[in-house]
Amino acid sequence: MSSLWHHLQITYRKLSHMNDQQLLRYSRQIMLPQVDIAGQELLLDAHILIIGAGGLGSPAALYLAAAGIGTITIYDDDQVDLSNLQRQIAHYTDDIGADKVISTRQTLNKINPDTHVIAVKQRLQGGQLEKEVLKADVILDCSDNFSTRFAINQACVKHKKPLVSGAAIRFEGQVSVFAANNDSPCYNCLYAENGEELQNCATNGVISPITGIIGSIQAMEAMKLIMKIGEPLSGRLLLLDGLSMQWNEMKLRKNLQCPTCSNEQAKTF
Repeated sequence: MSSLWHHLQITYRKLSHMNDQQLLRYSRQIMLPQVDIAGQELLLDAHILIIGAGGLGSPAALYLAAAGIGTITIYDDDQVDLSNLQRQIAHYTDDIGADKVISTRQTLNKINPDTHVIAVKQRLQGGQLEKEVLKADVILDCSDNFSTRFAINQACVKHKKPLVSGAAIRFEGQVSVFAANNDSPCYNCLYAENGEELQNCATNGVISPITGIIGSIQAMEAMKLIMKIGEPLSGRLLLLDGLSMQWNEMKLRKNLQCPTCSNEQAKTF
């Protein structure tokens, strides 16, 4: 152990409720002035809801657990298939046939046993969706269909919870944050609910690192929201073309006629 870390450990121990193992585990984050002891303790106290344990949910969950998120609740109703392993990195060959949420929990427990993982094998919808959104500090939409995305968005708008939304297909990815305030656009401002169903990886294919890139950004945005640091992707849609490796950013505006967030905003007056 370096003398610098030994000095920092003595200082941190006086300021924090973390034990020596936690201080060492998260030391590289704690050294960052934007994080420090206060930020790390916010992560340890945080509860993040991840909907979907596939290509996006896997890397997002891995990094959030490694970073020290206190509680991760993950919902998915699917089982691990051989075709998933090319990109869904929370699962291993021996997990084929197992429930994705159970496989994910096992992997997260190996990475960081201090993170409390609540794994539920079911499609999150209806009243249960609202209950889980209420309990979480940040919600990650890692699903792959429009109906689920709109339901998640509606629950987040209703309960004023920040939503980190990602999508990946072929060589393309996108990610945005829909903040929990009346000035921010919501997912329904970006996509009309009566639009065409999202294309998926099963019918269009996907290159594996794209899901890792987008899922990792979702984890990063969630951590920024928890610690209230940096500039979140609120009001911005980040687009990646993996073939040219070019990023583009679209500015998003609130739709004053949005059937989701304009109605909820009206209820507050």
